[in-house]
Amino acid sequence: MSSFPDRPNTALLVIDVQRDVVANAHDRDGVIANIKTLVQKARETSTPLIWVQHADDEMPEGSDGWQYVDELQQESSEPVVHKHFGDSFEDTDLEALLAEQKVGHLVVAGAQTDACIRSTLHGALVRGYDALLVSDAHTTDDPSQFGLPLNAEQVIAHTNMYWRFQTAPGRTGGTRATADIDFISGG
Repeated sequence: MSSFPDRPNTALLVIDVQRDVVANAHDRDGVIANIKTLVQKARETSTPLIWVQHADDEMPEGSDGWQYVDELQQESSEPVVHKHFGDSFEDTDLEALLAEQKVGHLVVAGAQTDACIRSTLHGALVRGYDALLVSDAHTTDDPSQFGLPLNAEQVIAHTNMYWRFQTAPGRTGGTRATADIDFISGG
């Protein structure tokens, strides 16, 4: 659907799967394996693949912790969006990259569920994109260390539950597991 009738394509966004971001993340290895599967599916179907990489004072650009995890290798032809805010659209060239590739539908995976993933999903929907969250390909740290009454698994489950039902005029949210992602049919 999306609000962009002239943008029929789907893109995979891989958000912030960086060493420091996922160092203590829930089911780190399982989530990264699922993201690796999504990356392979995207490449096999020539689906646009966009990497998003966060930097801030605690994780400076170029530092070891800022690097993407070793398990995920970016190809030189795949764009990287560098961001400094939770929403991958905010003050970046993401929208221009998506317009250039005629993308109106996003498949989202990465980290942190309760920060950059949620911000980007909401940012996409309000900007007119369909935004599908891959239910078993996002993760976060345990937020109970900050006094929250939830653990990481509960945050992930809650995000999957509420994003499954997100819609806006002419746009859809939704969730789907890695095994059910089919880029040939649009996600």
